[in-house]
Amino acid sequence: MNDSIHQFAAKGFNTSSDAYERGRPEYPQDAVDFLISALNLNKASSVIDLGAGTGKLTKMLGKSGAKIVAVEPVEGMRKKFSSVLPEVEILDGTAEKIPLKDESVDAVVVAQAFHWFNGEAALPEIHRILKPTGKIGLIWNARDESTPWVAQLTEIIDPYERGAPRYKSGEWRKSFDKTTLFSKLEYSRFGYIQKGDVDMIVDRVGSISFIASLAESEKRIVLDKVRELASRNTKGSEGLVELPYRTDVFVCSKKS
Repeated sequence: MNDSIHQFAAKGFNTSSDAYERGRPEYPQDAVDFLISALNLNKASSVIDLGAGTGKLTKMLGKSGAKIVAVEPVEGMRKKFSSVLPEVEILDGTAEKIPLKDESVDAVVVAQAFHWFNGEAALPEIHRILKPTGKIGLIWNARDESTPWVAQLTEIIDPYERGAPRYKSGEWRKSFDKTTLFSKLEYSRFGYIQKGDVDMIVDRVGSISFIASLAESEKRIVLDKVRELASRNTKGSEGLVELPYRTDVFVCSKKS
């Protein structure tokens, strides 16, 4: 495992790729359509999905017709990605050391991952592989904690954070604020509701890096609490749970 990968990502994502694929939400189609348009993706484009995970965004970008290559440092995630999207090339690499040639791609997308990167090292590396007119697209699904039961879910999760990088901290933005290599981030927001059974919610939490990294006995305690909470918030005869998200999209352009 690459030493530059955070310990929680290295351990947690390597062991939770199945739960990640089952429990993590897709992205709202209107957000993906916006991203495709903002990045000018088409059949003539090449795009890198950086920190691709199990390919949640990759598969949705396919409608653009662009040539997509995935880059993912965690072996367990790469294996799951290849089982889900065997037709898409996936490379072992990090945001700080991308295994591609200079000025070789039109766009880089990062889904649910930039907060894990060393931004001050990653942005020059992304700048290196982008063509002169290249762009970056970032997207995150963030749980909507204005819904009371989702706020309670966060209360179960957050005590185990243990310093793990998180999107909601905003720390990831500092590298963009400092850089002269890219334009200012342009922000758009979308709404999304993930619907599924109680097991889906348990897998959703179980796929969080710092939860997946817990000792099995402690993880079981956390997931039992999640199961109980989700079970109290099912709807309809099918017993489905609705987990609302805010989907945040950011786009910026390479400067020469």
